[in-house]
Amino acid sequence: MNIQRVTLRHLQMDLKAPFTTSFGTFKTKDFILIEAVDSEGAVGWGESVAFHSPWYNEETLKTNWHMLEDYLLPLLFKEPIQHPGEVSSRFAFIRKNYMAKAAIEGAIWDLYAKMSGVTLSQVLGGEKKEIEVGISIGIQPTVQDLLKLIEEYASEGYRRMKVKIKPGWDVDVIREVRQHFPDIALMADANSAYRLTDFDRLKALDEFGLTMIEQPLSPDDIVDHAKLQAELQTPICLDESIHSYEDARKAIELGSCKIINIKIGRVGGLSESKRIHDLCLEHGIPVWCGGMLESGVGRAHNIAITTLDNFIMPGDTAASSRYWDRDIIEPGVTVHNGLITVPDQPGIGYEVNRCQVEEYTVATKTYRP
Repeated sequence: MNIQRVTLRHLQMDLKAPFTTSFGTFKTKDFILIEAVDSEGAVGWGESVAFHSPWYNEETLKTNWHMLEDYLLPLLFKEPIQHPGEVSSRFAFIRKNYMAKAAIEGAIWDLYAKMSGVTLSQVLGGEKKEIEVGISIGIQPTVQDLLKLIEEYASEGYRRMKVKIKPGWDVDVIREVRQHFPDIALMADANSAYRLTDFDRLKALDEFGLTMIEQPLSPDDIVDHAKLQAELQTPICLDESIHSYEDARKAIELGSCKIINIKIGRVGGLSESKRIHDLCLEHGIPVWCGGMLESGVGRAHNIAITTLDNFIMPGDTAASSRYWDRDIIEPGVTVHNGLITVPDQPGIGYEVNRCQVEEYTVATKTYRP
């Protein structure tokens, strides 16, 4: 692959409904869409999942644009690429900035798969033809609103419900959900809203038979999570604490979790996601793919990585219509009976609707060697 140009587009898409977590409420999603074109005219697509503000981690849309423009793209253009795995190696000396790295690496993976005439899932080593998916539900105005949404999504066949929690919206809320839905696969996502001093509140969640509690403690912690996991019956799933293979290795060694959420952007790309997957498979730690309110391009990358063997828990890759009136891919991602059919076309398997992209574009710039 001899990359001839890369176009960065700042897109802004309105969510169908506000999405609230312990760290904020989202009504729109700003993100960078990346288009990489090689000398033969083949096109690969990637997506930065960094938010407009640094509330999930330290990265933002603006810092990602800066890193891509001033550091990552010059390295990408330096010489031809034989395999996408070379991209992460080429970027290795740059500290962190994982979402920026993942965005351009994803475009190169898509390009490579298309030039090879196979699907992105196949070049990653995935074999599944369908993947199970769940739904992520933000904090609602009332418990009744939450119950109504769960009823709706259960009727649509979603295999697992993830409910966002925070202090004051946790034990009583989960109790109500479990009373109304005694058999549903249910997990609670804290987004680092608690501290070890909240032990009693977190321990109280044990009675509800949750699949997992996701990231209850600080995003930079694996030590206190190990202390907490030793006292809980409910499996802890780490999300924000895992940025790399090394983070996963240390968390497994310390016993900080029993499950790991792999988000492609958070760990720096598909190559690192696959390494973490393989490590967890070796140690009997199940993984699943979390969501970051992606457009269809990012959603397609999530589908591809989820076809690997150890993604045995339903992920957050809901249907396009869950978040957007009009997605930027055709066809949109659809869910039937809690399953997404893995596309069989080369690359990400979906066509990018350029007219829709233009409608959402706030700014654009093209870079060449």
